[in-house]
Amino acid sequence: MTESTTEHTLVKQQREFNKLRKRLRRNVGQAIADYNMIQDGDKVMVCLSGGKDSYTMLDILINLRDHAPINFELIAVNLDQKQPGFPEHVLPEYLSSIGVPFHIIEKDTYSIVKEVVPEGKTTCGICSRLRRGSLYGYARQNGITKIALGHHRDDIIETLFLNMFYGSKIKAMPPKLLSDDKTNIVIRPLAYAQESDIARYAEAMKFPIIPCNLCGSQENLQRQAIKTMLQGWEKQFPGRLENIFRSIQNISPSQMGDLDLFNFTDLEQFRQEPTGEEDRFQDDIQQPALAR
Repeated sequence: MTESTTEHTLVKQQREFNKLRKRLRRNVGQAIADYNMIQDGDKVMVCLSGGKDSYTMLDILINLRDHAPINFELIAVNLDQKQPGFPEHVLPEYLSSIGVPFHIIEKDTYSIVKEVVPEGKTTCGICSRLRRGSLYGYARQNGITKIALGHHRDDIIETLFLNMFYGSKIKAMPPKLLSDDKTNIVIRPLAYAQESDIARYAEAMKFPIIPCNLCGSQENLQRQAIKTMLQGWEKQFPGRLENIFRSIQNISPSQMGDLDLFNFTDLEQFRQEPTGEEDRFQDDIQQPALAR
């Protein structure tokens, strides 16, 4: 490869990276604006796991903090679950190098999970509940006004199908959430970002990724099966995942079947006597030729 060819390749790679970074920043900025996630004076706790998603979220929020017309604080918080072999030095060294205030919560949830969950069973459910409890508690005790989690668009779509297939509910992950006890507000700034973009960005940025070894790979997880299904759909029908995500934002309660969301039982009281114009009106809309 000649020197000029190498230079051309590097320029092209840099151009593609700039487009990727701009797209992710635009995704995050739009999600924050649409759901009013961050206000002036907020103290935002960025939950950092050491994975690609939370690193990317922190990086973009730092940029937003430095350039947004409002003032807000960031603090990165990691929960050290005392997993054997966990590289405790990685996150403190990285966060110190970029000048972000941080705190490490040390709590041995690993032992609890291993004690409670039978060998070979999925640990993600109880692990996430224990994590959430620790993070929520820290937020309440330290004046945190927003808790930022790194879930992205694909996570939200997968959760929708998981709840439909295994929980008989149409329920996903909202971009913004008030906790059940009403004391914490959770935000998901990556709600509009695609996982593939995040993966490419994390690789290009060379974030010091820490894999989750608590549960092993757990390849047979229900979420993995859903992910495989959705990726197959997207490959066969490009754009399908975006349409599914938009449908989460475009719900018609009267066209569903939830008795708590729409008053189906009393529809009779809203029925009107026909005036004679209804058939012509419907024909004009559905079959314009019939109205001629």
